[in-house]
Amino acid sequence: MSRRAVYTGSFDPITLGHLNVIERSSRLVDELIVGVGLNIDKQSLFSADERVELVRRTTSHLLNVQVEMFTGLAVRFVRDCDARVIIRGVRSLTDMESEFTMTLANRKLDPEVETVFLMADEEFSHVSSSLIKQITSLAGDVELARFVPAAVIPDLRTKLAH
Repeated sequence: MSRRAVYTGSFDPITLGHLNVIERSSRLVDELIVGVGLNIDKQSLFSADERVELVRRTTSHLLNVQVEMFTGLAVRFVRDCDARVIIRGVRSLTDMESEFTMTLANRKLDPEVETVFLMADEEFSHVSSSLIKQITSLAGDVELARFVPAAVIPDLRTKLAH
């Protein structure tokens, strides 16, 4: 039986912290599906299609990783992927608090889906998509590459130039 897990998020944009969790998760399972969530209540910098493309581009070196867009409940997407494990990356105790609440809700929705938490490496514990949006116009490419994959930088600059 194949071990398949799903890592969900908005990835707006994908950061080195996200990539760290994806790379480490991909070593734990046979297949990892990265689910790029579409939240109509949230104003995204990148469209869902653009986010999927950025995640695909930055994970192309990982042969057991697929990237898919989803809407609705993450736990339902996990089931639709024929998986039973959802991976969540956490950076801080603040993340743990909200993730704990979401995990309890997911357990009520589907008790057979397990949540596995991976701490981002400490060098990425402060990196967030909102931080990236704040510093992009002020940071040079070398500085920005400490936070996001280099392949994302041109898209990020183009998007924030408008």
